[in-house]
Order: sequence, then structure tokens, then C-alpha cells
Amino acid sequence: MPLNSRFLIILLISGLAACDSGKEVRAVGTAAPAQELTNNGAETSTESSRDFSSLPSPYNEADYALGRRTFKFCGSCHTLKEGGPDLVGPNLFGIIGREAGSRPGFNYSTALQEASFRWTPEKLEEWLNNPRTFLPGNNMTFSGVHRQDARHAVIAYVMHETGYGPESETTATP
Repeated sequence: MPLNSRFLIILLISGLAACDSGKEVRAVGTAAPAQELTNNGAETSTESSRDFSSLPSPYNEADYALGRRTFKFCGSCHTLKEGGPDLVGPNLFGIIGREAGSRPGFNYSTALQEASFRWTPEKLEEWLNNPRTFLPGNNMTFSGVHRQDARHAVIAYVMHETGYGPESETTATP
């Protein structure tokens, strides 16, 4: 057998052996379940452990995995963690109940500075459907979340990840 053929066979066998790493292979474009590491380093699925039952309807029936995936579009401009930084958009921790355009230190558009409403899940629903038509003159370049199930899911995800409680809608401060 010529040297080039032997080399190709060895390369092919090595490649096939490397493919059997014990990890699941997914088709491009399919979402993997969220994974977390336990104390001993083992992976555990967390998708089903997210409980939205305390959220108001219809957000209490939303899909956590869809909300998390949808928020990836938002995450390039917004953070969710308490004390997290503002990016292109403001940090969203505690947004439910907050007066629009009131996060201290963030440079809001004139439209948001002059808005006179508090953020509720319903206001977020209208905003995310089409930010430009909801509040003309705002600086958000995102075109919106047009699928209702994805809007419900991302709102539930934001509520869950930002400390929402039913009292948030009436007691939040900037």
C-alpha cells in the first residue's frame, strides 16, 4: 500500500475515533438544553426546574428555554443581574414597576425621559411587539419580538431573572 494511502487510512481512523467522545452531537440550529455544573462537576439539566407559576397569566405558562434563547437578542444591549452594568441599553434588574426612563445614570432618549408610565408585563409586551411604534423617538434599534409565544417567554424570563414579585408592579423605585 502506498504511503499516501496508509496516511489517509490512519487519518480517517483517528478522526472516527475522536468522534466517539461520548458527547451528544446536534444538528446545526438545534438548541441544546441548558446545563449547569453540580458541585462534583456533573452536568444537570435546568430547563424544567424553572418555575413561572408565581407569575401572572399568560407568563406563568411560558417556556423558560424559549425565553432564555429569545433574551440572547436582548443580551447584547441589556444585562439582568442586580448591580449589573448598563450597556447600550439599561440594566433591567427590577424593571417591573420602574418608571420608564428613570434608571439613574443611564442616558435615555428624550422619548423615554418624557414617557409617563411604569413598566408592567403588559407594557413590556407592547414595547417588545414593536418598540418604534410603541414609543416613537426612542433609540432602541431592535425591531421587536413578533411571535407572541416568544414575547411571553422572554418577558417571563426577564421577570424571573430580575427579582420580580407581585409587589414589584406597585412598589418599584428607580
